[in-house]
Amino acid sequence: MKIVIIKGSPHKNGSSNMLADQFIKGAEEKGHKIIELDAAHMDIHPCIGCDYCGMNGECSQKDDIANIRDALLSSDMAVFVTPVYYFGMSAQLKMVIDRFYSYTMKLSSKHIKTALITAAWDSNDDVMPYIAEHYKKLCRYMHFKDMGMVLGTGCGTPSMTAGSIHMEEAYRLGRSV
Repeated sequence: MKIVIIKGSPHKNGSSNMLADQFIKGAEEKGHKIIELDAAHMDIHPCIGCDYCGMNGECSQKDDIANIRDALLSSDMAVFVTPVYYFGMSAQLKMVIDRFYSYTMKLSSKHIKTALITAAWDSNDDVMPYIAEHYKKLCRYMHFKDMGMVLGTGCGTPSMTAGSIHMEEAYRLGRSV
């Protein structure tokens, strides 16, 4: 299976990317082909709502979203990786998802598998429900098949994350797909 990992953290060696690396390790051990895209460090602009694409055509903006689009449309699975910022995903990942607009029809008709990997500083019960529900709604709307979520609470720093149960959880999720 071809799996595209879309990283939305501005911190290349941050907690959410550490969890993603564990997912990748597990998935590669199962023989899956991994493509990593660091959306937080790519040239991506927000959707401007111009409707040039008509939800099924070329986007009016010429940036790196074309690389993400091509990778997603040729994949079997996508993994969305993000720190939790104010109970939601990073702006960098949100821009990628907003730009699905130009190829919504093509992407939703693929029924690809997806997963969500997040990292948050807090471990309070109310930290993850909002991002989890956003992801679930995205799956329903885009006809994605949810394969699981790693909701990494208490992962505020790389050292906190390294010692957390979420590292093993991410690895197991990678092995399970």
